Amino acid sequence: MSELEKTTGIVEEEVHEEQISQSYWALVWWKFKKNRTAVLGAIMLAIFYITCVFFAEFFAPYPKELETEFIEARSTSFRFIDEEGNFSLRPFVYGLEKKIDKATRKRTFEIDTTKKYPIYFFVKGEETKILGFIPTRIHLFGTDPNDEEAKVFIMGTDKLGRDLFSRILYGGRISMFIGLFRISMFIGLFSVTVFLIVGVTAGASSGYYGGATDIIIMRITEFLSAFPQEPLFLALGAAVPIDWPPTRVFFMVTILLALVHTLS
Repeated sequence: MSELEKTTGIVEEEVHEEQISQSYWALVWWKFKKNRTAVLGAIMLAIFYITCVFFAEFFAPYPKELETEFIEARSTSFRFIDEEGNFSLRPFVYGLEKKIDKATRKRTFEIDTTKKYPIYFFVKGEETKILGFIPTRIHLFGTDPNDEEAKVFIMGTDKLGRDLFSRILYGGRISMFIGLFRISMFIGLFSVTVFLIVGVTAGASSGYYGGATDIIIMRITEFLSAFPQEPLFLALGAAVPIDWPPTRVFFMVTILLALVHTLS
């Protein structure tokens, strides 16, 4: 067989493989588009990543740590028609009125239909940082920032008066991050690195020094192995300061879990 025939055969094989590869991915894309459930799921997943991971500070009307006087307030949903049946093109929310339950003496907040607060889009509010380093005061929606009583809580507030909708968006960031392939790989490498460092250090120290050092390390290992996992995880979670940002909490919990699993 001549060199020309060999070269021609190699080129034909490469072209054939490229055609098969293109045909395969074209078939995958075609099947994906035909599956409406998969397309809908991909769209919803993209929306979740955009709103929670990348631009939570923009979509959330308030910072996650902002506390208000409206403690455990009910939701103030968007409205276009008021109690009298009047229609408005601009959405609005009703105000909240503080009341005291005479039986339980508990403070509650009820909808006050006498107060209407219009909803503005791309409104200036509390200053936040997108992705932790891009400062902005622009939020997707909100009430008049100059009116202290004008608040919008589309999911209500918690026991500290913090907006639940905003906190859900911020809280979903770490969970959504874990789903990303590269972040998952990083988390795995990070955990394995901690396992390796702690395990090698503890084992080498126990074998090299022996005596009391070996006994102490072995007793700690046996104690952690015999300790129930659930209370241990709860104790580790309680050991993390409550005012830490979610990213720092995540890495600290990863390190603590690595220490526990390595020693046990």
